[in-house]
Amino acid sequence: MARAATTSDAFNAIAEPQRRRILDLLRGREMGVSELAGELDLPQPGVSKHLRVLREVELVRVRSDGKQRLYCLNVQALRPVQEWIGGFAQFWEASFDRLDEYVQELKEEEGRDDD
Repeated sequence: MARAATTSDAFNAIAEPQRRRILDLLRGREMGVSELAGELDLPQPGVSKHLRVLREVELVRVRSDGKQRLYCLNVQALRPVQEWIGGFAQFWEASFDRLDEYVQELKEEEGRDDD
């Protein structure tokens, strides 16, 4: 099966670590390309390319403020990722419940051995 283009969906876009770092930086505020480049220690053209990919899948929004373009996170576009990951939450919760039961059993056995 052919792999989807990088810009086809959020999953492919966030597969690249630098793009995830950009999303982390944009989590709570707007930032310009030069500010992002400084934070990431990457050249501005590289950051612009990553932002283009994130914009195409609508993970970031951009607005003009004079000559500057400010980027912000669009959390709604992450919903498919969150829903997919959320499906694993039941697995982890069940695993932690089983672990908790096992620890409780060990504590009870330890308490009986002390008697």
